[in-house]
Amino acid sequence: MVRASQTGRALRSFRVGNRTYRCGERPYIMGILNVTPDSFFDAGCFRDIHKALDRARQMADEGADFIDIGGESSRPGAVAITEAEELERALPVIEKLAPELKIPVSIDTVKSGVARRALEAGAQMINDISALRADPEMIRVVRDYDATVILMHMQGEPRTMQVNPYYQDVVSEVQGFLAESAAAAHSGGVPADKIIVDPGLGFGKRLGDNFELLRNLSKFTEIGPVLVGPSRKSFIGKVLDLPPENRLFGTAAAVAVAVWNGADVIRVHDVKEMVQVAEITYQCMTRAESRG
Repeated sequence: MVRASQTGRALRSFRVGNRTYRCGERPYIMGILNVTPDSFFDAGCFRDIHKALDRARQMADEGADFIDIGGESSRPGAVAITEAEELERALPVIEKLAPELKIPVSIDTVKSGVARRALEAGAQMINDISALRADPEMIRVVRDYDATVILMHMQGEPRTMQVNPYYQDVVSEVQGFLAESAAAAHSGGVPADKIIVDPGLGFGKRLGDNFELLRNLSKFTEIGPVLVGPSRKSFIGKVLDLPPENRLFGTAAAVAVAVWNGADVIRVHDVKEMVQVAEITYQCMTRAESRG
């Protein structure tokens, strides 16, 4: 159901478990927890389960609405790992966190076996960077466990996605892909309000493509709730000539633009800082609209 907010912005909603999140009321923050040795940022920092648990608790305390746990790196050039290895990394963390945290836990995976085990352990969301294309069984898992699914656009696969990506019109092509992916998920039995779309910043995109997508995020809200993940990515580093550890302020700028242009969920490493950025951006938007 779509209704209007007091400021005139259309309010949509999505569900995670038995909770309803209304889009347009405020931006939601998803904290990133990589339990991998080879992610482009914080690689290996949270391989130790105690450090991973402490970081997740910290992000929850800092205002995260969701925690997204990944056991396989999807950085450009990343090599795929086995299901057993991915489960060995991610499952113990989910088993500990899901019963403890008051916010939902997400599993970042393209493997249906990993997703199933994570959902059985208490996760409620699946963040699938392949948009259900990598594993034909994934849609069945999403449907059977009544999970919320994030469908992301990616040209190619992590190992090859940044090898000469090309678009004639990146916004319309990504929008078309996500619209088709969402429709396919819905026709496969996934409720519409359990589908979130992600344009996939940095995943098979040229430098300028990322900025075009950020500028035109409002077009993706026509499909459904929109998640954006700009956090410390290479398009920020290329413009500023900075390594990942020095991209906090560049990330803050991208988050502000994303919120202003319609992003409903922001996926970030730096929860405390980006909660503040998102809130001030949102206040600027809504106060300006209320005057209008």
